Amino acid sequence: MFALNGPNKPYRVRTALAEEKADVVAEWHMLEPAWGSGMARRQVERTFKFRMRLDGATHEVRVCADVREETRAGDPPQRVVARMKGKGPRTRVKSWRGHYEKGPDGRRQRVDEFRFDSNDLRDPLQKVVLTAGWTWRGTHKP
Repeated sequence: MFALNGPNKPYRVRTALAEEKADVVAEWHMLEPAWGSGMARRQVERTFKFRMRLDGATHEVRVCADVREETRAGDPPQRVVARMKGKGPRTRVKSWRGHYEKGPDGRRQRVDEFRFDSNDLRDPLQKVVLTAGWTWRGTHKP
């Protein structure tokens, strides 16, 4: 799992700290681009973690996803106007900002300015676990 780390990756996989109640943690911290103007300007800061417990006896990796979001307002965005956190085996977060424009073939196409999908972290982790002959279980309790 640690081999997934790299300089061009937006996330990191590391050994868990004692208070995280896990063996391995995969973590993605990101700041979405701000939108709006003046006091209505908003920006979302998000941390997404997969906490994994390795059970060598049954060859299972038990996983719990944690997500934390803070929305800030102002110009520059500093005042916290909303907080959200969640955890569970199947937490998924998607976020997209962009626009649609006419493509070279004349059809409408999506142009991403910003994109986040927590499955971009989960899928490589799950593939490593399953390739190694282990089972991926979304049942880890904090």
